[in-house]
Parts: sequence; C-alpha cells; structure tokens
Amino acid sequence: MSVTIKDVAKKADVAPSTVSRVISDSPRISEKTKRKVRKVMDELGYHLNYNGRVLVSQSTQTIGIVTKVSSVHSFENPFFSELLRGISDACHESDYSIYLTTGNTEEAIYQEVVKMVQGKRVDGVIVLYSRQDDKVVPYLRECEFPFVMVGKPVDRASETMFVDNDNIQASKDVTEYMIALGHEKIGFIGGDSHYEVARDRLEGFRLALSNHNLKANEELRKNIHPGKVDADEVVKELMDLPDPPTGLVITDDYNALLVMRALAARGVKLPEDMSIVGFNNTMIAQLSNPPLTTVDTQSIQLGHESARNLIDLLNRPDMIKKSVIIPTVIVERESCKERWIYPQE
Repeated sequence: MSVTIKDVAKKADVAPSTVSRVISDSPRISEKTKRKVRKVMDELGYHLNYNGRVLVSQSTQTIGIVTKVSSVHSFENPFFSELLRGISDACHESDYSIYLTTGNTEEAIYQEVVKMVQGKRVDGVIVLYSRQDDKVVPYLRECEFPFVMVGKPVDRASETMFVDNDNIQASKDVTEYMIALGHEKIGFIGGDSHYEVARDRLEGFRLALSNHNLKANEELRKNIHPGKVDADEVVKELMDLPDPPTGLVITDDYNALLVMRALAARGVKLPEDMSIVGFNNTMIAQLSNPPLTTVDTQSIQLGHESARNLIDLLNRPDMIKKSVIIPTVIVERESCKERWIYPQE
C-alpha cells in the first residue's frame, strides 16, 4: 500500500495541511518544520503523485530546455554538459524536471517549442543561446510564456530575463593577456557569427588590438562552423600564410582542442611555436596536451542561475525582469609562453 500525506502527517506529528504546504514549499512553514517533514517523507518512502498535482495546480513542475540547432555538437561539447548540470542542480532543489529539445534544424526545434507551449508540457523555458533571426524567442514573447535566456538578447534586453558573462570584456582581457606575453600577430578563431556570444567575443578581441595599436589583420580571423568549416581547414589557412600568427584566441575549449590536434599534426610545437587560449574552462582544458590556458565562464553557475531565475519568475510572475552577469577569470596553464623578440644586430 502506498504511503499517503496522512501517514506522513501522523508520524511527523503535524496536520496533513502542513505536509501539503511543505510539498509546495510554502513560505508560511518554517525551515525547521520543513526539514522534519521531509525527513519523515524520506523515511516512509513517500512519493508525490505528480499527475494529481498537475490537475490541481495546473503546473507540470517541468522546465523546457531549448538547445542550439546542432544538438549533436552540443552533446559533444563539455560546456553544454556543465551548463545542463547547473540547470539540473537548481531544478532538483525546487523539485522540477527537465524537458530537452532534440531537433537538428531550426524549424524542428521551433516546432518542438510550439508543442511544449501549446501542449502545456512545461511551465517555463530556458533558451541556451541568443541568435539573430531566431524564431523561438519572438514566439515565447508573443505567447507571454515565461522564459530565461543564457546569453545577452539580440534585442529588448531590458524586457528579458537573461544570464550571461561580459563576453566583450572577457575576450578583451584574454587578448591583452596574450599581448602582454609579447605576441603581436594574434589570430582569432570564433564560432557561428549568428550568435551574440560570437560577435561579442570578436568585438572584445578587436578592442584589445586597437588599444595596443596592433593591426586587426582579417586574414588572421577565422570561424569554425560544425558541419561547414572544420579545425583542420582553419589551421591550414592560417599556417600557410606568409606571416602566420604566433598566438591564437579560440572562443571555445572544444574548438581549441581540435585546433591543437591539427597543429600537432603539422609539427607545430605548443607553446614553443604557438600559444593558445580558450574559453569556458571545461574539463578538457585540463586534460589537453599541453593543459590549456582558458577563460573560466563558470558554466555550471550560468546554468544554475538561469534555472533559479526562471523558477523565481514562475513563483512570482509580476517580478521585475532582471539580468545576471557571471564574472569570468583567466585560468593560466601551459599552452601559452612569452615570446621574446630580440633586436637584430
């Protein structure tokens, strides 16, 4: 026989209504009482009847996660896994489940979001990107459906809840780090320029060069697009230049690892011949050879804050829309080296 709320109430020596309020995390119940009741629930093996809860509260206790178009690439990239871990931790704390989109085209993902919203499958949505010409965010706004973005919105930022880093400043800082090591010919390898994060990091790179009176050579600027332009092609184009770069700013650890592998295949020694910095400080940054200097974007915290903010919005729909900027820090490892330029005799 299944355990009921009355069974929990009897053992915890509280009223059944108190147990119900603990389940809904009511602020009217003290933390001490909540801990006592939850302990009894665990001891008795009480499990909430979610179907009944949905019928009564009109809540699914589920949050939808909208990925980028290339979900295959997303699952390969540890940044996505760490972001999802942060979201999962926050959802678990508030007893929410996750519903993940799996489409591999813009239209497929958009249609999944429509089904989520129209079918009332989720209470709110976290969009894991900010992209030009996106159909998902305008649709969510039109439906007045609760959502939070990971990334600075392309437009209407003051009306939109989002969590992000200051990507312009972060890119500027890490480029200046490379300049301080004596590098003047610095290449930049970004991602898909349709995404706001890619444009911001390119802007920060250009600002750093300009502030140090270094020429922004467009031949040294490349992008890696999953399924279109790969790391081997980018490395070939850069290293075949008459005057190749001595340092590279790569805006994703995953792509940095692919570039490092392509450079090694060409006999380029790291960091003796080429210094490299990445972004995100994922686990592969520590495991690469040599270990990768990278910008820690605190990906787990990005995910946790996005979910926490969405849950707050679901609990208080009239709250003021807010944005959260997560600080970044450069983590120095062995992929960079000072470049000494000796004067000619």
